[in-house]
Amino acid sequence: MADDDDFQNKGPAYDPLDEYVTYEDYLDNQITSTDIYYLEDVELARSLVELGVRGNGEVIKREEFEQRKAAAEAARQARINKKPKRLASQGKNVEDYPLLQALKDREEAVRNGKLTTIVFVRDKNAKGQEVSGYVDYGHRLRSENMEPVFDRKKRLMPRPTDLSFYNWETQMSTSNPTPNFQVIADNEAGLLFKNKRDRKVINVDPRARPGDNSTRTELLTDEYAQVVIYDHVTRRRS
Repeated sequence: MADDDDFQNKGPAYDPLDEYVTYEDYLDNQITSTDIYYLEDVELARSLVELGVRGNGEVIKREEFEQRKAAAEAARQARINKKPKRLASQGKNVEDYPLLQALKDREEAVRNGKLTTIVFVRDKNAKGQEVSGYVDYGHRLRSENMEPVFDRKKRLMPRPTDLSFYNWETQMSTSNPTPNFQVIADNEAGLLFKNKRDRKVINVDPRARPGDNSTRTELLTDEYAQVVIYDHVTRRRS
């Protein structure tokens, strides 16, 4: 078994059981050559160690061994997954493109959950039809590769699957919830979006206040006919 020096050298997360791949390896470590000489049977020696008849002290049961090994593996995976992911906007020079620069400025905060952002876009689609809609930026970041947008190989345009979408030529209208927002339509106050994390409501009516912890920013840009960004600083409910 490991001694105190092992803990000092390998850190506070170190578990002595990390030294053993299987429970049998752990039992074998407590079997002496004398045990094998007299018992002449490794399996019998392991059984006696597991029962506490032989060995070097208190023996960990198989169930606890497996639980601790599983916990150690889960912790290892968590450390791997905790490594920061590369931002889609990283290294992209978009200073001359107001919407892309605004998205770049917000990407890290949106990805880590400190900020939720809704982007209103109005412009003509590939068919020349005027369309508009509200895009959940965080949902787009998680559901598709946004690098082509920051590389200007692809435009950020509203879709029928976004929070809200309207085609002014065909009069097609859709609304959909996302992992971040619930859509509140047919309301006297007009179209509203409720943040699913803190339950705060964002009002997109330009004549009204956007709501608690929310801001409305209209961008001056030649990229689109109109762009408005709604930022909401998210707070967990206590």
